[in-house]
Amino acid sequence: MMREQKSFRGISQRLARNYLSNLGGEAVSDDRVEGDDWTATLSSEKVKAAGSIELTEVTVVFEGEASAVEPLVEDFTRKAMRAGG
Repeated sequence: MMREQKSFRGISQRLARNYLSNLGGEAVSDDRVEGDDWTATLSSEKVKAAGSIELTEVTVVFEGEASAVEPLVEDFTRKAMRAGG
């Protein structure tokens, strides 16, 4: 079993859930997506970026078989880092 936590700024929790669904998962709640041999748990909070500027930071905890989680994290990161998705 593998567990990896990553945080992303500039995307919403809803968009992160959609990305995970597009990568083969099924949203079972607002903060949980399950796929074959993996689970992703989502949370979000407002964080200060600079001065009074606040951004949403989404944290995703990926858990499951390493053979499923490693490519999922790579694919999700690539999607989350693209401007506008």
